[in-house]
Amino acid sequence: MRIVVSEFISIDGVVQAPGGPQEDTDGGFAHGGWTHPYFDPEVVGGAFADGLGRAEALLFGRRTWQTMAAAWPERAGDPFADLMNSLPKYVVSTTLGEGDVTSWSNTTLIPGDEAVARVRELRAADGGDLAMMGSPTLVRTLLREGLVDELQLIRMPVILGGGKTIFPEDGVKRPLERVSTVAGKTGVEVCVYRPADEA
Repeated sequence: MRIVVSEFISIDGVVQAPGGPQEDTDGGFAHGGWTHPYFDPEVVGGAFADGLGRAEALLFGRRTWQTMAAAWPERAGDPFADLMNSLPKYVVSTTLGEGDVTSWSNTTLIPGDEAVARVRELRAADGGDLAMMGSPTLVRTLLREGLVDELQLIRMPVILGGGKTIFPEDGVKRPLERVSTVAGKTGVEVCVYRPADEA
């Protein structure tokens, strides 16, 4: 399976709390919901619909999974929600137990200390895409381990001045190839990258 990461991201690389004010206030982050003014339904919605259409499973960190699990099951009847709810889901966590992941159907818990090994196994399996959204801590780990096959950055024209990022800060250069860029009317750009060989 290919591991495909989709992230709302600011010009300065922040991915924290794109959806709402109380989504993630760690570190005193006060800009929750910062993506709303720039959301272009045709470009951004289309990118997510296309990505989900290729997904055979979803992978999340704990906080993102909990946010999604609280929202999507009650939206049954919407085609996008029905697909989200029906796909197999994996959540990486050091704090959740098996009994905590029953609120969203088809969820499998991956203990945090087994995350890299288990994700390697999933990636080595046959099938379509293993799609990721949000989950900055997990995405940062997978980027560091060279386990991300495609990175879709939904770049919003705003500088947030600090917050969580997906990028490792280990001094390692990781070349990427830009596959495509689509611009929306709001200034948003959907940019798709894949790992590239060193020139």
